[in-house]
Amino acid sequence: MRRRSSSRIPAALLLPGLLGLLFLVFPLVGLLVRAPWRALPGELSSGQVWEALRLSLECATAATAVSLLLGVPLAWLLARAEFPGRRLVRALVTLPLVLPPVVGGVALLLVLGRNGIVGRWLDSAFGFTLPFTTPGVVVAEAFVAMPFLVISVEGALRAADPRFEDAAATLGASRWTAFRRVTLPMIAPGVAAGAVLAWARALGEFGATITFAGNFPGTTQTMPLAVYLALQNDPEAAIALSLVLLAVSVAVLVGLRGRWMSTP
Repeated sequence: MRRRSSSRIPAALLLPGLLGLLFLVFPLVGLLVRAPWRALPGELSSGQVWEALRLSLECATAATAVSLLLGVPLAWLLARAEFPGRRLVRALVTLPLVLPPVVGGVALLLVLGRNGIVGRWLDSAFGFTLPFTTPGVVVAEAFVAMPFLVISVEGALRAADPRFEDAAATLGASRWTAFRRVTLPMIAPGVAAGAVLAWARALGEFGATITFAGNFPGTTQTMPLAVYLALQNDPEAAIALSLVLLAVSVAVLVGLRGRWMSTP
């Protein structure tokens, strides 16, 4: 009987693997070790902390809603529709995943800023400006978070059998009805996973937010921005805020464990 090849770990892989694990885990352990546990309730009880947390949760939820509204149809087009340049469109959709967030914030300013391509028209026609406002935070977070949802939903659509949609169409259902009543229930786990990932990415967004929306307490200062500001003046407060974001990240991983953390 042949032994499993994984029963013996090559020494050349064991040491680098353990070093990689240590590299990823040790900073988190250091955060927990250096956390001011006794002063934690006092650090987290300030009104500014709760204001930043409230703003973060509201903006991340709104950004996820925008991502769902725009990202699910976009994922359907990429997975189901045939059109010239589809590969290019997919590359452009995934570009924010690798684009430095600060560059994304600059790009948003050039388009939606008061003197931007679209922002100039919004300001002159409606007197509406996005930069350095709470809606601007939502826009910045949706820009960096939507690709996570699109990739997840597109993968779920490609895994779903299109014959069910075709069968619904032959029975008289419109394409919209087939999508709403047949396709969407089939891909619901992928949509949920993508929404959670997008929400977590939006909650932790920093670069695009501070570039496009600024860092104004009560208006645009989210939790990551509050951590950055506190690190300069009150390191213990920065650690306390970081623990809150770490707890949220762990909760997201626990919620997605069945989809992303299962082993074959």
